[in-house]
Amino acid sequence: MSRTDLIADAFTIVRNALMTGKDKVDVPASNMLKSIFEILKAEQYIEEFKVIEDNKQGVLRVYLKYEHGLPAIKNISRISTPGKKTYVGAKDIPQVLRGKGIAIISTSKGLMTNNQAREKGIGGEVVGYIW
Repeated sequence: MSRTDLIADAFTIVRNALMTGKDKVDVPASNMLKSIFEILKAEQYIEEFKVIEDNKQGVLRVYLKYEHGLPAIKNISRISTPGKKTYVGAKDIPQVLRGKGIAIISTSKGLMTNNQAREKGIGGEVVGYIW
């Protein structure tokens, strides 16, 4: 299977695993996905993730988080796609669910949440929304 959008594929894998109640899931590794899962861990949407070397691309093992039997991630969706990039300026950074969710923004200073980008006054590409 050829993969043109690893981020969308990883989000779908996580979304499907949450719907079936799995504790962990494996997604193909990339530097961008490592940064995304670091943000998700810092924002307490996942328990942990580990990089597993397999002499190829590598695999990220993501340990999903549940609170009172319900997944910590209610929804995870890709906004920018390879065919349609979505950029925002510093003044147009989106709020997700009135501040209850996060947007992941790819900026010139690296990947960060919408709140961090707003504090630093920089815009960028909207990678996805998580709540």
